[in-house]
Amino acid sequence: MSILEVKNLTKKFGGLVATQDISMTVEKNSITAIIGPNGAGKTTFFNMITGVYQPTSGEILLESEKLNGLKPHIVCRKGIARTFQNIRLFNEMTVLENVMVGMHAHLKAGLFGILFNLPTTRKEELDSEIKAYQLLEYVGLEDFLNEKACNLSYGAQRRLEIARALAAEPKVLLLDEPAAGMNPKETTELTRLIRNMREEFNLTIILIEHDMRLVMEISEQIFVLDHGVKIAEGKPEYIRNNPKVIEAYLGTGAVHAG
Repeated sequence: MSILEVKNLTKKFGGLVATQDISMTVEKNSITAIIGPNGAGKTTFFNMITGVYQPTSGEILLESEKLNGLKPHIVCRKGIARTFQNIRLFNEMTVLENVMVGMHAHLKAGLFGILFNLPTTRKEELDSEIKAYQLLEYVGLEDFLNEKACNLSYGAQRRLEIARALAAEPKVLLLDEPAAGMNPKETTELTRLIRNMREEFNLTIILIEHDMRLVMEISEQIFVLDHGVKIAEGKPEYIRNNPKVIEAYLGTGAVHAG
């Protein structure tokens, strides 16, 4: 059963075609990877899915509901959350506050309730703090809840960004190069975390990643982009031996040598 469908998605920036006619179907509760060389259009693709960029043409459907034209915060409310290739945390806010920011799409307190400190507003704030703490405990950062985000190690900042994304209660979680900059131990822990999140939060996870060992180990479906075009899709074993994929990464000589 599919949860996300992309149909003939194209994005042009003036005369530059960043992605062209990309179609893909992502199954519910799956782990899917999008791979390709630098400049392949992967992050542009994520930006269209999350409403940061509007497609030039094509459709994005979440559970058959069209997302085209929606602002990022509305897309988040509909059920798609993400992390970023370059970590985007509120560095001067505490770890706990960063996670609470991720809940904004679902909070109900209005300006009136905040100004007059109504009981319902206070309860919602307390519930948010409890949930944020639980998410920090889940990603192993409960001992740092009052620490400024900028003081965390790189790997911990990655986990904090994931906790903040989980706070939005997504159906689909997009991870943009989650293992970038991690050492082997951190990457192993991340692999375990991604698998656990899928099961425990009933998530569909789509990741962009350059670590091929991680991609091949964790993904059930892989889509390959090159120069903004989808050149292959399939299970890891098929992708690993696909001549078009080998050529995109290593050049034509690698294909002929094989």
